[in-house]
Order: sequence, then structure tokens, then C-alpha cells
Amino acid sequence: MLTISSNVSMQLTFDTKLAKNYKSAQQKARVLTEAWVDNVAFCPNCGRLNIDKYPNNRPVADFYCSNCNEDYELKSKQENFGTKIVDGAYRTMMERLRSNVIPNLFLLSYNSANFDVSNFLVVPKHFFVPEIIEKRKPLSQTARRAGWIGCNISFQNIPSAGKIFFIKNHVIEPKKKVLSQWQKTLFLREEKEIGARGWVLDVMKCIEKLNRVNFILDDVYAFERELGNKHPGNRHVKDKIRQQLQILRDKGYLQFMGQGRYCLR
Repeated sequence: MLTISSNVSMQLTFDTKLAKNYKSAQQKARVLTEAWVDNVAFCPNCGRLNIDKYPNNRPVADFYCSNCNEDYELKSKQENFGTKIVDGAYRTMMERLRSNVIPNLFLLSYNSANFDVSNFLVVPKHFFVPEIIEKRKPLSQTARRAGWIGCNISFQNIPSAGKIFFIKNHVIEPKKKVLSQWQKTLFLREEKEIGARGWVLDVMKCIEKLNRVNFILDDVYAFERELGNKHPGNRHVKDKIRQQLQILRDKGYLQFMGQGRYCLR
């Protein structure tokens, strides 16, 4: 048993007895991973111990926090998540984005040999914008659901600030750190217009690419062409960059040091 705070502990192995009556590997994985999250995960928004599980087959989410009403969907995989995460119907996903009815996303990777957790993280729902949703090709006419169109979540296009680890490479992160990282970007929910939020996230990703704490305005201006290609309708990209930096400064994500110099908080 490893401790993540003075009053919270997190077991890294699954209770395999729970799946002994299931034959399907997929069913076993679902039972074990959902039970693990139900038993040990805490809410990253309010810190409540042990979130609650919705009844099976609920269309939108798998878990919820009865204290702050945050919803969570769980996706699990035997190995680490790559650059893309397979999701459901493209049309449904886009409708949820437009209506802002989308849960936060729990991602859990595990080792099937000894049934222990390798990584467990959450992607807050305010990081979901159309730019990270990839439309897959329609299923062939010979498929059971011919013409159905699914989607992928482009994991690589989510800023690092939107990947909040509870467990990273078998190492448990302090609960205080998880809660702090969640609160740091909660201001993004204030922007209801999804296109405007996309701009903030794009500038955040550019800052992350610099890979340093301190930078200057010209460093971000270097991404003018890249941002212009992403937002072809905007002819004043540098003005937009300055606007997003001001937002990030006002929300405490950045500190303005004067004379075009910034520092990540």
C-alpha cells in the first residue's frame, strides 16, 4: 500500500477475484478497472475520497462526484495510451462539445501480466475542443454498422496542463499536486465560446513547445504561421497571441515580468 497523503492511500493492483466469473477478456478488464477506480480514486476537483459509479451503460459518463457533481468517463488500456484514443460516434462527440455536455476523462493503463496500474490520469473537460477530435472513415458497407463514423481523441494535441496524473509510470503523485494542477486551468471553463477557448489552448501548447519557464513575446510570435494555419479566418495573429497571453496572465497561469518577458507559474 502506497500513501499519497496523510489520509489517502491508493492500491496499485486490481482485485482479480472480482472477475473470476467472467470469461471474456474485455468484460474482465471492464470489471477490474471500474472497480479499481470506484474504490480508490478521489475527485480531482474537490478532493472527495472515493467517487461514485453510475449504473452500467449510462451513455455519457461512468463515475460522478456526489459532492461537486463532476462527471467522469473511464477509458482503459493494457499498454500506455499512444497519440490517439479511440472514442465513440463522431456526430455524438461533436454534439456534446457544442452543448458543453461532456464528462472529464479518466485514462487508465495497466499491466495485464500482474494486473497492476501503470498510469492513471484525468483530462479535464475544458480541454476538449473540436481541434482534438479526429473523424474516422465510415465503416465499410459489409460491416454490421455500415456507414457508421467514429472518432479519435488526439491525445498528443492536448496540452500537458490538461494531462493530470494521479499515477505516472507506477509512481503515485501527491494528492495536493493533483488538486493544484486541476485548479490551475479551471479558468478555461469561464470561456463558453468553444472557438475562443481553442485559441487559449493553442497558445498554451506553443508555450509548452518552448520547453522553458521563462520566455519572451517574440518566442511566441515565432508560432505566427502555425497558428495562422490553424485559424485561417484570423488575419491579426500577433494581436490574438498578445490577447491570449494577457488572458493567461490575468488568470494566474503566467506572470508578466515586464518588457515582453513572461514566466510560467
